[in-house]
Amino acid sequence: MNFYAVMAIYKFEMARMWRTLFQSIASPIISTSLYFVVFGTAIGSRIGDIGGVTYGAFIVPGLVMLTLMSESISNASYGIYMPRFAGTIYELLSAPVSSMEAILGYVGAAASKSVILGALILVTARVFVPYNIQHPLWMVGFLMLTAVTFSMFGFIIGIWADGFEKLQVVPLMIVTPLTFLGGSFYSIHMLPPFWQKVTLFNPVVYLISGFRWSFYGVSDVDVRISLGMTLVFLTVCIVLVWWIFRTGHKIKN
Repeated sequence: MNFYAVMAIYKFEMARMWRTLFQSIASPIISTSLYFVVFGTAIGSRIGDIGGVTYGAFIVPGLVMLTLMSESISNASYGIYMPRFAGTIYELLSAPVSSMEAILGYVGAAASKSVILGALILVTARVFVPYNIQHPLWMVGFLMLTAVTFSMFGFIIGIWADGFEKLQVVPLMIVTPLTFLGGSFYSIHMLPPFWQKVTLFNPVVYLISGFRWSFYGVSDVDVRISLGMTLVFLTVCIVLVWWIFRTGHKIKN
C-alpha cells in the first residue's frame, strides 16, 4: 500500500474544502438552520410528539442525513470529475498509484468532509432544539458508514458524468426526492398502510430510520435491517467502482 500516494490525494482534496469554505461548510449549515427555524420552531410547535419525541428533535437525524447524503455525493463526484475534465487524470493513471489507493484518497477525503459537516450540523441543531443521543457509538457508526457509502456513490457519478449538468442530475432528481420521501420530516407510520409498504422500497428510509434509532431508540424499521441495507448498498458501489477501474470505463477511454 502506497500510503504517501493516498495521503497526497487525501490532503489535496481536504485542502479544497478550506479553499471553498463558504460553499463547503457555511452554505449547508445556513440551509439546515433555515429548516430548523421553519420546521423545528415555527411548524414544530403546532405538531405533537412523534413516538414520544418532540417534532423539532425528531427531524434532527433526518436533516443531518439529508445534508450528509447530498454533500457526500457532491464532494466525491467533483473530486474525481475535475481531474477528468482538466485531463490530469492521466497523470494519476500513469503514476505508481493503484486504483484502490486512488479510491481511498478521493472517497476518504469526501467522507471526512461530510462527517465534519454532519458534526457541525449536530452542534448547530443544539442551538434550535434540545435532543439526546441514546446510542452515541451507533450514531457515529451510521454517520461514517453513510458518508463512505454515498461518497463511493458520488465517485461513481463523477466518473459517469460527461458534463457539469450531469453531476447534478442524480443528487437533485433522485437522491433529494428520495430523502424527503424517506421519513426525514415524518414517520412512515403516519402514512396509510398502502403507502407504508410502498415507502419500504425507498432505500433512504433504512438509512434515516437507523440513524434516528441511535438518537431516540425509535425507528420505522428494525435497526438490523437498516444496517444490512446500508452495507448492501455499499457493497454494490464497491463492485461498480472495481468494475470501472478494471475495464477503464470512461477513465482510460
